Amino acid sequence: MLTGLLDLPWWGYVLVTLALTHVTIAGVTIFLHRAQAHRALDLHPAASHFFRFWLWLTTGMITRQWVAIHRKHHAKCETADDPHSPQVLGLGKVLWQGAELYKAAARDEEGLARYAHGTPDDWLECRLYTPRNFLGITLMLIIDVVLFGPIGLTVWAVQMLWIPIFAAGVINGIGHYWGYRNYTCEDASTNISPWGILIGGEELHNNHHAYGSSAKLSSRWYEFDIGWLYIRLLEIAGLARVKKVAPKLRWGEIKHFADADLLAAVITHRYDVLTRYARSMKSVYGGEIRKLRPGLPNLSGVSLRQVRRWLNLDQQALREPEKAKLMAVLAGSPQLRTIYQMRQELAALWGRSNASREQLVRQLQDWCQKAEQSGIEALSQFSRKLRCYA
Repeated sequence: MLTGLLDLPWWGYVLVTLALTHVTIAGVTIFLHRAQAHRALDLHPAASHFFRFWLWLTTGMITRQWVAIHRKHHAKCETADDPHSPQVLGLGKVLWQGAELYKAAARDEEGLARYAHGTPDDWLECRLYTPRNFLGITLMLIIDVVLFGPIGLTVWAVQMLWIPIFAAGVINGIGHYWGYRNYTCEDASTNISPWGILIGGEELHNNHHAYGSSAKLSSRWYEFDIGWLYIRLLEIAGLARVKKVAPKLRWGEIKHFADADLLAAVITHRYDVLTRYARSMKSVYGGEIRKLRPGLPNLSGVSLRQVRRWLNLDQQALREPEKAKLMAVLAGSPQLRTIYQMRQELAALWGRSNASREQLVRQLQDWCQKAEQSGIEALSQFSRKLRCYA
């Protein structure tokens, strides 16, 4: 029977395959995603070149293309220009055709020119990794067959499928469709699982969209980001330098008058603010929607969860049928109309780039006073909590 240089038991081949694919996913999350696309950390040239070489062998992906596509995804998230939004294209298409969507986006030269700035353009990239990207995966095939014999073909096939299935399919698909959310972002990003190894920490996708430039993706005590563990080990070895992580939430004494520090804290933790706002209003949403449902036949078949979701999004993020149903809900409930309008005004605090700091402080103070005088207890309580951000 033909064998390779390494003769292993069946479970040995399984472990080796998992180890090889794990190095690949580490390369994607540490080098391509956190270091290159978001500049959350700097890698030592030795570490950077290792990841580039390994990804050339195991994926054939081109750094410039991957970074540009991912940056465009963040810039155009959940719109028709998003390269891989399941909210626009459908979950099935992104989950099963993620690699094809990636290839289509890679052909957009205008997008590459706009979003790929700062990626490697040295001799290796220009003469080897980019023009001969298929040479790497061919070399990997030869190595696998030489090391493992005929079973090396299976090892190689798993390596080639790993990123298209888990990154292009699972993360881009399920990570914007199903899961739990720590932060109320403008997009539909979710955390698929609080703990994972196979995807290198990328399963904490909602956390990432809330703080895109953070090198650490976990934010709750029960969440485990194995990619962050590797980054810390690289940092200890002098092979990486973390530039930014998500700010830690702190609380202070209640401020009866808004000031610049309170404004800065609210803007810094804006996604946490919106998340707490949604949770604070949840009981009001439920009570009002139940009272309205009998008189609104166009809400038949619409779940309470769906209406709550609409109330926690900007109108431009809704489709026309959803927008029409939301308008009917708001027209029938003064309380929901007030809560929805107050949410929009709160979110506008960090969206008004032309307003001075003094104007924004005054607007924050006016917002708190309006909330506390609204007659809605949940809104008043939230305002008092908002004044404690530090």
